[in-house]
Amino acid sequence: MHGALWVSKTGLSAQDTALKTISNNLANVNTTGFKRDRAMFQDLLYQIDRQPGGLSAQDSTLPSGLQIGTGVRVVGTQKQWTEGNLQVTEQPLDVAINGKGFFQILMPDGTIGYTRDGQFQLNAEGQVVTPEGYQLQPGLDVPEDAGVLTIGSDGTVSVTIVGEAQLQGIGNLNTVQFINPAGLEAIGGNLFRETNASGAPEEGVPGLNGLGTLIQGSIETSNVEVVEEMVNMITTQRAYEMNAKVVTTADQMLQYITQNL
Repeated sequence: MHGALWVSKTGLSAQDTALKTISNNLANVNTTGFKRDRAMFQDLLYQIDRQPGGLSAQDSTLPSGLQIGTGVRVVGTQKQWTEGNLQVTEQPLDVAINGKGFFQILMPDGTIGYTRDGQFQLNAEGQVVTPEGYQLQPGLDVPEDAGVLTIGSDGTVSVTIVGEAQLQGIGNLNTVQFINPAGLEAIGGNLFRETNASGAPEEGVPGLNGLGTLIQGSIETSNVEVVEEMVNMITTQRAYEMNAKVVTTADQMLQYITQNL
């Protein structure tokens, strides 16, 4: 069977995966704190028919040899951790991270998840939770008679009590950072999980040691650029068409051989 068929097959499969990545980016263009993915390609093994540098005669060597590629594969996808735009919401429990850092979320199984999505709410017990009801860590309990809630840029959380003039501190909102955030495992729900590739989380006070400051009343929008994704989609479509054209051409060559031999 013609080798070009199998090479083009790998190209079609790789471009199909790339299109899935682009479609996921576009689907999450309005997802708070979402980070776009990029598909990374790698060429497959080569068939070495003539070794570069091999002897072509006693006193001469091959300058380039004969190496035939066998195709391509998608070796991985990588999150692009550029910051999205900040959108002002004026909601006291909406918090954006201006810079590096993640919020810590207590998962139902007792583990800690990490997110850039700062759309928090209160549950029936006055605890600050995510839209899924997962508790923010360190835990924050807002008193029932609380008035105005204030979150400082360094994570200090305070409230005014009805009938009292002084502010009352109720906790501190610390964030964490990773040496390799691209190594985090995306588990859906705007949440990530620590892996061996990401390294251990380093907790700290927002605004110190490289961590970004907190901005109350704002959220971080998706970093997906629609125009860029549309251009990527067009180039992916054209690459898919070219690989499909190679399949058609190889088929026509085989058809000619079978009909004339």
